[in-house]
This record gives sequence, C-alpha cells and structure tokens, in this order.
Amino acid sequence: MQYIKFFDEIQNSDIETVGGKNASLGEMYQKLTPLGVKVPAGFAITCNAYEQLLQTENLKEKIQSHLDQIDIQDIGVLQDRAKKIRELIYATPVAMQMKEEIKSAYEQLHITSNTQEVAVRSSATAEDLPDASFAGQQDTFLNIRGFASLLHHVKLCYASLFTARAISYRASRGFDHFSVLLSVGIQKMVRSDLASSGVMFTIDTESGFEESIFITSSWGLGENVVSGKVNPDEFYVFKPTLKAQKRPIIRRFLGSKLIKSVYGKRDDDQPIVNINTTKKEQEKFSITDDDILQLASYGMLIEAHYSKEAGHYQPMDIEWAKDGESGVLYIVQARPETVQSQKIKSKSTIIERYTLDLPKSKRVCLAKGKAVGAKVGSGVVRVIDTIERLSDFKEGEVLVADITDPDWEPAMKKAAALVTNRGGRTCHAAIVAREMGLPAIVGTHEGTEQLKDGDVVTVSCCEGEDGEVYQGDLPFSIKQTDLSQMQKPTTNIYLNIGNPQHAFSFCSVPNDGVGLARMEFIINNYIKVHPLALVDLYNGKEEIVDRKIIEKTIAGYSDAKDFFIKKLAEGIGMIAAAFYPKPVIVRTSDFKSNEYKRLIGGAPYEPDEENPMIGYRGASRYFSKAYRPAYDWECEALKLVREEMGLDNVKIMIPFVRTPKEGENVVKILAQNRLVQGEYGLQLYAMCEIPSNVILAEQFLEIFDGYR
Repeated sequence: MQYIKFFDEIQNSDIETVGGKNASLGEMYQKLTPLGVKVPAGFAITCNAYEQLLQTENLKEKIQSHLDQIDIQDIGVLQDRAKKIRELIYATPVAMQMKEEIKSAYEQLHITSNTQEVAVRSSATAEDLPDASFAGQQDTFLNIRGFASLLHHVKLCYASLFTARAISYRASRGFDHFSVLLSVGIQKMVRSDLASSGVMFTIDTESGFEESIFITSSWGLGENVVSGKVNPDEFYVFKPTLKAQKRPIIRRFLGSKLIKSVYGKRDDDQPIVNINTTKKEQEKFSITDDDILQLASYGMLIEAHYSKEAGHYQPMDIEWAKDGESGVLYIVQARPETVQSQKIKSKSTIIERYTLDLPKSKRVCLAKGKAVGAKVGSGVVRVIDTIERLSDFKEGEVLVADITDPDWEPAMKKAAALVTNRGGRTCHAAIVAREMGLPAIVGTHEGTEQLKDGDVVTVSCCEGEDGEVYQGDLPFSIKQTDLSQMQKPTTNIYLNIGNPQHAFSFCSVPNDGVGLARMEFIINNYIKVHPLALVDLYNGKEEIVDRKIIEKTIAGYSDAKDFFIKKLAEGIGMIAAAFYPKPVIVRTSDFKSNEYKRLIGGAPYEPDEENPMIGYRGASRYFSKAYRPAYDWECEALKLVREEMGLDNVKIMIPFVRTPKEGENVVKILAQNRLVQGEYGLQLYAMCEIPSNVILAEQFLEIFDGYR
C-alpha cells in the first residue's frame, strides 16, 4: 500500500516516513517484543498521505498565506490565524485511494487484534528528538471505533499541526512549518480505563541521577497524567540492584488522583470522559509493587536498546498502560529524554545551585507542590483561568493556573515561573517548562486560590522535590562550581545527609560516601507520626490522639506497620541508592523526648524532662520496654533496605551509648531482628559523643566496628 505501513515494517530509521512516535513504536514492536516488552499492534498512515492532502486544492499555499500574517508574540492574532488554518484542513477532502487503504488496514488490525477500538496518535517527523520533545504539540485520540470516526480523527491529527501552541513551539525552535510532516499511528486500545496508566523516565528528571527509574501512575486512561489534569502517584526504582533481581522501590508518593478517564457512551459521541475517582481509589496506589518493578524492567530494556542504537547513553521518556481485562502492562510510546540527556551530551562539569538568601524561618509560604527544575523565579502573579485570557499575560509575570497544556506554551515562554493546581512532574507542561529552564511548581491543589493577581512572589524549586511559593521578591544566589577544577584532598570526604530529597543532587559532589544519615530527619519529613502511635494503631488500640490525621497519613499502605517500615526504608533507600556502592552510615533515631512529643500523636508517649539532651534518648530508649516495639520496626526497615532492596552499602550507627552494656544490649536487639554484625558485610558503629565513649574507648571498640 502507498500510504500504510504496519508496525512490523517500521523501525527507528523510518522517521522521515512515519514520524518519531511511529518509528519508535515500530522499533520496539520489532526489536523489544521478543525480549518480553509488550507493545500493542498497529499501523502508520505515512507522511505521504499528509503531503498528498497539502497538494489538494492548493491547501499548502492557503496555509502559508495565514502563516505570513502571524507574529507569535501576539497571542490573540496567533490563535485567530491558527483556527483559520485548521478550518481549511477540515474542509479539504481526503483522496479516495488514501481512504481505501486506511479502511483496509483498519479491518486487518481488527481481525488480528480482535478489537475495533483504536488509539489515533499524531506522529511528526520533527518530534521526540533528543533536543526537542515537541511534548503534546500534536493531538492523540483514544477509544475511536468505526471507519468514519477513524477518518475524522485522522483529519483532526493533521489539523493539530497548526494549533497556536504548535506554531509557536516550532517558530521558537527554528523549525520551518512545512518541513515538519505528520504521520498518524493507529494502535490497538489498551483497556487502561479499567486499570491505570502513566509515564516513566529512565533518569531522574530533576537532578539527572542516572541510576533511577521514575514512574508516575493514575487510574484510567493516560491522558490525564500526560496533560497534567491529575496529581499522580510517584515511584522511584534503583536500577543496579533491580538488575540483581532485588526489589528496590526506593520511593512511593500517593497522589490525590481526583479524576480518571474512562470510555464514554457511544450514543453521546464522547469516546472518553472524565469521572471522579472514589475515596478508596484516591487512598490506594494505582499500581502494585510487582507492576512497578515490571515497568522498571521494561524501562531498562528500552533504555539499553536505544542507547546502543544511539552509540551513547540515552535516557528515555516512556508512556505505559495497564490492561484491566488481561492485567498485562503495555508500552504505548517511547522517546528520548530531552533535558538531562543534553546536559550529559555536553559533558559539562559545571554544577549550578540556586539558594534563597533569607532563612526559612523568615519566609512566608503561600503555596507548595512538586518542583520542576532547580531554579528560582520572582515576579507579579497573573492568574489565568481560561486560554482566552492568555493575551492578558505580560513578560516576566508568574503564570498561575489550574492546569496548563501545550496550548499555553506561548505564554510560558514569557513567564518568570509557572504554578499550577494540578499535574505531576511528567506531564506535558512540566516537560516543556523543563526544556525552557522555567522554574515550575505543579500540583499545589489550591494555588489559584492562595495566589492573587498583583501579588509579588518568589517561586523556589531549589530545595528538593517539593517546591514552594513565597511572599515577596526574595533575594537568592546562584553558585557555579566547576568539578573539573576541584582537587580532592588526600583524606576521605563523607557527607552528612539529612533530607533524602537532596540525595540525588548531592551525590554528584566529589565524595567517599555518607558519614551520617539521620534517621530522625527521615521520620520527621516522611513519616511525621510518633512511632508508638503507629504501633498502638496497628495493635488495635481505640484511644489514639490525632487518630483521624494518622489514618489519613498512612493512606496507600496496608496498615500502620507497613507504612512506617516502608516509608522509613524508602527514605534510607533514597540516600543509599544515590551513593551506592559507597558506604552510607545510617544513625538510628535520636529524637529527644521534646522532639518526639511534637510528632503527630506524640504527646501521650513522652515524659516531661527538664534536660532532654541527656535524658530518654539514644541506645537506652531502644531497649526500654516502652519504645522497644518501635525500635524493632526501625530494624525491620533497615533489613528491608539491605536485603530486599539490595542496598548492602548501608552501615548502622548507634547514638548516645552511655556504657558498653548499653552497646551490648542494642547489638543483641539488632541480631534478634536478623541484623547480625558481620553477616553480609554489616558493620555496626557507635557515635563518639559523650565522655564515656572516649574514656572507655577500648571496651566500646570490642563491641562495635568503630566510632563515627
């Protein structure tokens, strides 16, 4: 056929014929399906069909006359001319031969795949490039059934080449509008409306840490994750120990997932509709641990294949869907990641770090969400509630919206920063903001309510995975460090890491490992609940202070114990993975009683001490009858990190050990929890911090492997 190629006839070298998306689908269908990666069958309507349409009734010349009248800085004119171009495309007839070939291919796919529902995906020749993703610039349509509807949506794909966003994106990156051709992919639908779907990156999108897989997921069809209409679940998986058949899920984050996209009713002419998720769905992770690990395995296979094809390391941006009927996980799109990979390719040794100069205690936080990028931006707030108001947006303002989609790209180019109520760090808007170097905070929930037109704010994305919007124009500093000019001293350098959110970025600094990772910081930032309150909740105690808050906090996990152990293990695991295989010394919890009391539900479990610094803390707390159950959970978390995740670079340090006898007691507790000194390379240290540790050093060092 002149205008049709099935996926088993396509590979990456066919971009000029079928566009980036279809070339990649064909490549995976041919090369990776034999390795176990599932890709739905389909075919491509080649770029020849689009070129044929442009020649019909002088369509190309008519389009050009409108393009000549566009100034992409004038958003109102841009939108008007783009609309007129699309109307020209809708009115231009499709050649008879093209119709017949599309119908024949559709019928063949129906027979081989036993389905009439298909996804109709735009695939441009200048798309999914290593240096420009064109994320979301052309349209995709799901659950399309019947030839007449299929043909109609193919025309809609062609027309999406000339939305305001697509015209602006091409012009800003120097692409001639007619040098970008469009193919359309027709692919068997995956019934993720009955399950879940999302996006996967084979690199950390913010820090560029290469050894992690980052997965987002939500209920239903994937459009809501990609477009940023939901705050999805997030997961990190550590590649090196996954290769060793371990289960290294080093981070879980429960998104709100307030809506999901499902099949609509045929008689309403709505192929897909959004409906509210149930409270149960909102409080449950949308994929299982087995799903997470399977997807990560797919991601590594895809990354390895594309890296081999490219001749260099090539991280990937991948869309996936789970079929609710069969339970099978499918890959429905894969393209090169465009931001961190360019930094890797440039081989830059410069580290750039933004920091706010004002102490956190003196800042007023107005809104917070997920940080995109690691920069800071300040400006006057402009809340935009509809795309029609984009023409009101002025250069240097902070764009605040419920969501943004690629149609907002012309305004994003002029913004000092971006803030949205909804969306995750893998949605189209986040990808485009990252490409632009624009600080963005997504998923604030109520940003449009908390920020008002005319407010002067500072948008900070430099403090970890959480971004915050502060009141006022706050001073900040930019420090550049050239790692190639740094001379490593002869002594070993061990870092102190308190917040796991910083681990992926800090590990790029020359170091020999982590000398102190404080477990209480992880409890404070990740768990936030007093451990004994969780123990009592797990054991069925009825009267618990802040019970409703605690139950809300542990949502997504099977029970209070599962929450504590996994959350603590994830915090430790993030740090251990970032520095693997270098040693990471984790100090078990060392809150003082007044600090424990401030945790959620903590007041009933702590004494009133005049001097908590020398009171109920450290080793003596661990073997006390009251706290022992919680310390057993701490031990289980450490064991999970070392054995299930495979991060055996973790060493354990015990704080505030007053006497050798206390040291012996804690070593016994660790052994009872199957953390045996010397087994699987486990080393135990004591913290040298009180006089007895020095005076009785020889006795202590008979018990521990060393001091820190």
